[in-house]
Amino acid sequence: MAKKKLHPSVEKFKEFVKGHPELVREVRSGNTTWQELYEDWYLLGEDDPKWGAESIDDQTVKGEEEEKKTDWLGTIMGAVQNMDPEKLQGQIYNISQTLGAIQGVLSQFQGSKGGPQAPKSSGPVNPFSFRKD
Repeated sequence: MAKKKLHPSVEKFKEFVKGHPELVREVRSGNTTWQELYEDWYLLGEDDPKWGAESIDDQTVKGEEEEKKTDWLGTIMGAVQNMDPEKLQGQIYNISQTLGAIQGVLSQFQGSKGGPQAPKSSGPVNPFSFRKD
């Protein structure tokens, strides 16, 4: 049985695909079709940056990142729907109290530093206190 002779451009495309195995993976994974790749190759040429391995891998990674983003958003929305408002209010109150305590401790440490402090009274500083009876 004789082999059918293909168009010369199709033969060139087959040679091009042999040098770019990532294209085969893209078609097998269902991200594109041979027809789309052939049309892009025919219009853009072999030297177009689209054919770099990085660009096709980047497209795959971007798709995975978008899927993760939507999955993350779904997780957040599910958590918000399952929240008890009273428990949430209690947790916010506890966090507020904790932050207040931390601020108090920090202000005590800042006050005990040996740095310059403003005098408490405008009069002369006298280490001895005399009172009249």
